[in-house]
Amino acid sequence: MKKTTLSQLEAHLWEAAHIITGPIDASDYKTYIFPILFFKRVCDVYAEEYAEALELFEGDREMAIAPEQHRVQIPRGCHWQDVITATRDVGKVLKAAFLGIEKANNRLYGIFGDASWTNKERLPDHLLLQLLNHFNKINLGVQNVRDDDMGRAYEYLIKRFADKANKKAGEFYTPRSIIRLMVNILDPQPGETVYDPACGTGGMLLETIHHVKEQGGDPRLIKLKGQEKNLTTEAIARMNLYLHGMEDFDVRRGDTLRDPKFLVHDQLEQFDCVIANPPFSLKEWGHDKWQSDPFNRQIFGLAPKTNGDFAWVMHMYSSMKNNGSRMAVVLPHGVLFRSGAEAKIRKKLLEVGAIKAVIGLAGNLFYGAGIPACILLLGKTRRTKAPILFINAEEVFTKGRGQNTLSTAQADTIYTIYTKQHQNPHEQEGLSRWVEYSELKENDFNLNIARYVQKPLEEETITVEEALRDFKEKLAELERAENELEALLVREGFTL
Repeated sequence: MKKTTLSQLEAHLWEAAHIITGPIDASDYKTYIFPILFFKRVCDVYAEEYAEALELFEGDREMAIAPEQHRVQIPRGCHWQDVITATRDVGKVLKAAFLGIEKANNRLYGIFGDASWTNKERLPDHLLLQLLNHFNKINLGVQNVRDDDMGRAYEYLIKRFADKANKKAGEFYTPRSIIRLMVNILDPQPGETVYDPACGTGGMLLETIHHVKEQGGDPRLIKLKGQEKNLTTEAIARMNLYLHGMEDFDVRRGDTLRDPKFLVHDQLEQFDCVIANPPFSLKEWGHDKWQSDPFNRQIFGLAPKTNGDFAWVMHMYSSMKNNGSRMAVVLPHGVLFRSGAEAKIRKKLLEVGAIKAVIGLAGNLFYGAGIPACILLLGKTRRTKAPILFINAEEVFTKGRGQNTLSTAQADTIYTIYTKQHQNPHEQEGLSRWVEYSELKENDFNLNIARYVQKPLEEETITVEEALRDFKEKLAELERAENELEALLVREGFTL
């Protein structure tokens, strides 16, 4: 059998979105397309496993449906073939199949999300059948579509949906090149634990898998954990990791700042690598609850009531192991220089040597956030009041009509600057520089990148003709001003 190529799979999946264009808003494509995609995948894999087991046990059907023969259990009446044959109340049949699979597989509980499948005004039977029949045209079993291609096609859809939804996509999608930069710097190793407290669709956790593979390591030895507040997005993250062939991961739903899910003996669980792109400047983040936070995350101070940026920083910092752990977080530039409560937390972090580097990125790289962002890199080491590395990468990007982008090559360029500065610390004018604690203190711990890494001034050269023309224009302006002043004095009765 000829296998489906990645490009064929991507094109087929993107066509599915066009089927529901109109009744379904672009920002909700993911709510409907991903559960059906996942459903078709697990059912096709189940069918493959059943056929293999049937052959192995010489036609014994009871043995072929035994739980130990399947990665996912599909109860009777809940298979794809049971749904595709329905002609009435298709949404009701589909929803029942989803619930049946979730009940039969504890680790898949809630994975199909909460789309309104039975709302016929939004998704009438004929349209839902058209969507199901479109998916029915392609076999998504492992023999036809490898885990790696399945995962990459899934990522492709996430990116396309983000492009389509644009400003509404910031809550669940971070450009992969930026994730690659952060993960390369953290350099997670087999046997380590990685945690994303605002994991969205799981892109950062997945990139750690790609990174370990690129380095020749075994990704099965790395432990991934993440938390996500949005139900649909959390479900997509679990689907994403599962479709990439990952099974040893733990993604939980909940409000991380108010109700962190990863605890050990009533204290925050701690990890080797902590990475996130949390929502920028949350106004309602849980300030009241943090005033008596049981996890002591306000140890360096309490973030402002209407801005949760430093609450995320302190949650992540508190989730790091005590020695040798690393942290990377994307934040708005305001965290570098805002005064008040944030300045106090920033000062404490610098005093204990927690902040290792600041990387300034170009503006308009993130969906829904035209402002430039930065990457803060932190670590827990014994060295206090250590120097920090500033990298000004605001001019490293590709200009776009509505959205700027950072290519993989450009992300790798920034990473190269970072690594070379650690191998051979030196100032690169306008680009990167190590700054001692004493200088940071002189600047009241303001980390505004422009204070420490300034672009060299370009000398302006003009011709003699341009200089003469400029002089004549300024002289004419001066004469006009003098005449206007004389006229004003005459009107007021002054004698010249």
